[in-house]
Order: sequence, then structure tokens, then C-alpha cells
Amino acid sequence: MGKSTGIERQAMARILITGTQTGCGKTTVSCALLWAFKERSVHITAFKCGPDYIDPMFHRSVTGVRAYNLDPFFLQGEDLRVYFAAKMHQASGSIENPSLALLEGAMGYYDGIGASCQASSYEVARITKTPVVLVVDMSRLGNSAFALIEGFVRYQDDNGICGIIFNGMTETRYLQFKVELEKRKVHAFGYLPHNPAWQIESRHLGLTRAADIPFLQEKLAALGKQAAETIDVEGLLEAAAQAPDISQEGVKRVQNRIKRPRHRVRLAVASDESFCFLYKENLELLEDLGCDIAFFSPMYDAQLPEASCGLVLCGGYPELYAATLTQNVSMRTAVYESILGYLPTIAECGGFLYLHAMLDGLPMAGVLKAKAFKTKQLRRFGYVSLQAKKDTLLCKAGDSIRAHEFHYWESTDPGCDFTASKSSGITYPCIHASNSLYMGFPHLYFPANPDFAKRFVRKMHAYQKGEV
Repeated sequence: MGKSTGIERQAMARILITGTQTGCGKTTVSCALLWAFKERSVHITAFKCGPDYIDPMFHRSVTGVRAYNLDPFFLQGEDLRVYFAAKMHQASGSIENPSLALLEGAMGYYDGIGASCQASSYEVARITKTPVVLVVDMSRLGNSAFALIEGFVRYQDDNGICGIIFNGMTETRYLQFKVELEKRKVHAFGYLPHNPAWQIESRHLGLTRAADIPFLQEKLAALGKQAAETIDVEGLLEAAAQAPDISQEGVKRVQNRIKRPRHRVRLAVASDESFCFLYKENLELLEDLGCDIAFFSPMYDAQLPEASCGLVLCGGYPELYAATLTQNVSMRTAVYESILGYLPTIAECGGFLYLHAMLDGLPMAGVLKAKAFKTKQLRRFGYVSLQAKKDTLLCKAGDSIRAHEFHYWESTDPGCDFTASKSSGITYPCIHASNSLYMGFPHLYFPANPDFAKRFVRKMHAYQKGEV
């Protein structure tokens, strides 16, 4: 892919890597390609379809640049398209090198909410007009792979699939399949052979933090070198360059919607092994609204950052580090006293667990006089729409925002200040909320309703002025 003559054309080159189902190797292939593209001095911006926290961490580990979520449930239709274009322009508008956005799909290509394509990777590709490459896992497939591929190519007329990458395949077998595939007028972009050394183990949530994997950079480099040998990297760059331009209308509106105020407030954000699930977009929006982010560790630091006017305890794995968290009495006390002193606080999922009196039998911060305990299966999974029952820290009664849940843990008191609604029609009470506190299992995505973030920052300014 050569350099284009216009900056916007550079910003519009893009490709979506998707798969036939969960576990087919999308992340492996995506990381391999990110590394291979980086070696060609291509400026990359990475996106993950859906509400996934972990894969963007891997993307950042490979590229060292920004990686975002791109979720058609949180942002729909034109809002998603404008947001995507704005992020691409923001990342590459002043870059002279060739520029590319790599999107990684979630689950299977057409897997959406229930028996539909809603909020699927297919919907992202259709809205953003992105060329699609389908990853097919060949570890348990033979000639039946052609039937599978043909089904994906024919299922929707506007599927955007421009080719296939095979995962777990030998060179001899690939050459045979390539010939047969292209007889069916489907392009083969190459393959990755099976190699256990590249496998990344999952945790109980089906997730692993990038920072926890030994020799990750060495593994990614090996993957990238393999991709350079057995995947048509140049062909993928050419396919990405064929993507139609997305209208830039609305991009300036998104970029200029908030002018950073001169008067700033300090926001303490938990960040360590136990607290690591946080949308980068949330932090960027809060920064735009006037927050200076101060990261701290509930595991290792003794106190909250000095002069904090707000606190975010994000999701993560506090249950895995409960012994260390409980031993840090100074931090538990600081968090307890600050929240009882009306410090504006958001605690999501893992952060919510930390605010319990007990987590798996160990003392925590004790803001909520309840116990958190592990269950044998997912208690809540998937997208929800939240509606407030009363005026709170983040919103007024009746206001709503889209969110998601994914946890095996439960509470003896999950809260009742919001109503969660699922697409299936199921509703249930959740979340503890007051004028200074939001704590519950659902994860929020502020771009889905920026007014929640704006209200939070206003409360921080009021706290700074002593108006609590």
C-alpha cells in the first residue's frame, strides 16, 4: 500500500479480521498482522468489535499505539460511523507514513444479540464499509471447510468478505485448499501453521491480561515473522486501501464537541493487576471534560493520589489478589473514609467487589455492608440498558445508558437504584447510587451517553469547592 495523496484517504484504509466462531484464532491472526504491518512502517490504529477489554490490551502490546472498542450496541448507525472516522482521523491525521485501521471481530462474524446480527462484527463492517477477512480454524476441518466458507459468503449479500486466512494448517495442505478455494472465486490470503508456543492461556473469564504473559513480545515477534512468510501481507494492505472513504461530515463535530476547560480536577483511577478493565474511551472523554488522570494501585499504594476530587475503581480481578488487597489496610481505610466523605466515586464490577465488607471471606473496603461470593456460572452476561430510578451522581431519574455485564461473582446486596433491561425482555434491579456514588456490576461506556460523564465531572468540581 503506497502513500496516498490525501490525508483523509490515508485515514480511511482499513480491514476487519473476523472468524467463523469464538476460538478460531482471530486474536492470534490479528496480532500477527499488527506486528507484520508495524515492521513495514505502517501507522496502525486498532479497534476491537464489541465490549472486550482484553484484546485492545494485546493490540496496544503489539503496536504501542492507541486501540479502541467499536461497539454497535453502545453506538449505533451513523453515531458509530462518525465515531470511527473521528478516531481514525485523530490517530493518523498528521502522520506521513501509510496509515491503516485494523478491526478485530468478536465471536463469529454474524453472531449478534440473540438470533440476530444486531451488534455483530458483520454490523460493524457494514456500517463502516470495511473489507472483511474470515479466519477459518482448520484443526478439526477438512473438505467441509468449503461448505462452511460458502455459507458465510452467501448468508448476507453485503457481507464484505474479500478473502480467507486459514489457521492451524500446513503449507502442503494450504496449497491444495488455495487452488480449490479460488476455483470458487474466494481469495486465499494465506495461513498460519499450528504452533503451541503461540497459544495464550485463558483465565476463568476466558480472558488473560497482556501484561501477565511471559515473553509476550517474543511470542508476538515470532507470530509477526510467521505472518510475513505465510500470509499475503501486501495483498491485505491493498485490500484495505480499496475501502471506500467514509464521509468526514460530523467528524469535526465529534472532535470539537468539548474544548478542554482551563480549570482542571484530579481523578484517581485504580490501575494494577487487580483493576485493569477500563475503556480507554472513558478516560479520554473525562480528560476532555477537564480531568487530570492520576493512576494508583489499591494493592501497593498506601493512600489515594493527593488532591483527588474523584475516584474510579474499575473492573478486573480483585478476587485473584484478595489477600494482597486485604493486607493493604491503609488503602482500604483511605478508600472507605474518602467515599464516606462524599468523594465522587464510580466502582464497576471488580471495583464494586472491592467496596464490599467481605470478598470470598476476606475483609475489603467495607463501604457496602455486604458479602461478595463466587458462583459456579456466569451470573450476568451481555448487554443491558440501565435506567435510573432516582437522581444520582451520574444522572437524573429516568436517564439511561447502555452497558454490559460479565461476571461469575454475586453480592448479597447487588443494589436496586437502577433497572437493567435486556433485549430478551428480562429486567432486574441493580446498582447502589447516591449523589456521590455509583457502584454495581454493570460496566459503563461513557460515549454511549456523555451526559453521565459530564455530570460526574461537575460533581468533582463541586467536591473541589467543598460543596458536598
